[in-house]
Amino acid sequence: MSDSNTTDFTNPSTFILLGIPGLEAAHVWISIPFCTMYIIAILGNFTILFIVKTEPSLHGPMYYFLCVLAVTDLVLCTSTVPKMMSIFWFNSREIDFSACLTQMFFIHCFFATESGIFMAMAFDHYMAICDPLRHSTTLRNPIVAKIGLAVILHGSTLALPCPLLARQWPYCRTNIIPHTCCEHMAVVNLACADIRISSYYGLTVANLVICLDMFFIAVSYTQILRAIFSLPTKDARLKTFGTCGSHLFAILAFYIPGLFTLLTYRFGHHVALHFHILFANVCLLEPPMLNPIIFGVRTKQIRDRVLQLFTPKWT
Repeated sequence: MSDSNTTDFTNPSTFILLGIPGLEAAHVWISIPFCTMYIIAILGNFTILFIVKTEPSLHGPMYYFLCVLAVTDLVLCTSTVPKMMSIFWFNSREIDFSACLTQMFFIHCFFATESGIFMAMAFDHYMAICDPLRHSTTLRNPIVAKIGLAVILHGSTLALPCPLLARQWPYCRTNIIPHTCCEHMAVVNLACADIRISSYYGLTVANLVICLDMFFIAVSYTQILRAIFSLPTKDARLKTFGTCGSHLFAILAFYIPGLFTLLTYRFGHHVALHFHILFANVCLLEPPMLNPIIFGVRTKQIRDRVLQLFTPKWT
C-alpha cells in the first residue's frame, strides 16, 4: 500500500477500498448491522425460492417474478457484502482492477434489473385486476420467461457501458477509492481525464432506471386504482387492494432510498462523505432484506407455507 499514492501509474493492477473514511475505528461495530441484514437477506430469499419451487399452487406469473426478484436480490447483496466484511473485519482492502469493474457491473446491472422486475410485477397486477379474463392467456409461462429475460438484458445493457468507460480512463493520481465497493462514480472520479461522458451516462441511466420505471409503475397503478374504486362493495375493494399491498410496500422500500441517494450524490455536496457511503450501503442491503419479509408476511400463500415449514407437526 506504500505506493498507492504515487502519480506515475496509468493502469493500476489493484484499487484500495477505504471502507467508510473517518469511521475506520468503528468498522467492526458497523459491520454488525450490515452482516445481520445480509444474513436475513440470504435466508429470506432462499426461503422464497424454496417455497415457490416446492409448492405447485404457487407456480404462477406473480411468484415467478418474485423468484427472479429473489435471485436479483441475492446477487445484488452478495456482489458487495463479502468484500465489505473483509474490509471491516480483516482490513483486506485491495481489489483487483478487473474484479472492481466486475463488481461495478453487477451492482448497476442488478439494481436496474430489480427496478425492471417491479415494473413487470406491476404489469402482472394490472392484468390480474383490470383484465382478469386475459391474464392467464396473456401471461403464460413462456411469456413470463421472456419478460424475465428481457428485464435482465435491459439491466445488463444499461450497466455494461459503465465498466467499459471506466476501463479506458487513465488513473494517474491515486488508486484509493473512498468507498466500501466499486461504485461507478467513486471509481471514475479517480481518473486524470475528462470523465464527463461517464458522469453524464451514469446520470442518464439513473434517471432512466428510476424515473422511467416509476412512471410506468404509476401508470399501471392508476389503472389498477380506477378498477378497484369501481368495484361495488367496500369488502371487494379492500380485498383487491390487499393483493397489491406487498408489491406497493416493496416498491416504496426500493425507490425512496434510491431517489434519496441519487439526489444526495448529485446535489448534496455538503453532506459528509461517511453519510453518503453508509446510506449507499443501506440502499444496497435494505431491499434484499425487506423484500422476502414483505412478501412473506403479506402474501397468504407464502405466509402459510412458511408457517408449515417452521411449525412442528404433532401426531
